[in-house]
Amino acid sequence: QVQLVESGGGLVEAGGSLRLSCAASGRTFTPYAMGWFRQAPGKEREFVADITWGGARTTYADSVKGRFTISRDNAKNTVYLQMNSLKPEDTAVYYCAAVKRSGSNTLGGPRPYEYDYWGQGTQVTVSS
Repeated sequence: QVQLVESGGGLVEAGGSLRLSCAASGRTFTPYAMGWFRQAPGKEREFVADITWGGARTTYADSVKGRFTISRDNAKNTVYLQMNSLKPEDTAVYYCAAVKRSGSNTLGGPRPYEYDYWGQGTQVTVSS
């Protein structure tokens, strides 16, 4: 079992930045790929970014590419999402997710059903 707790959300003006954190506890010695997703009111949960256990590979949704950066510090069991140049359409609840992978260089994937563990979410609101 892995427990995930997100933090760092809040209210920011358009053009601003936030850094989200996701702290993992439990069986964190197992290779887990991590992902960030978001869900706006009335919309489906959508992929934002993912990262391999080793941190060497990442992918991003087109909507955030060039503005968001996913990273991880396995010594701290924490994954980050640095969000720059925020837009009002980035407003959503942001979730981190984890999935066990057989190797350190396998991504989690862009679909929510590929992940086994989820955090409770953190609200990000971008004002125009």
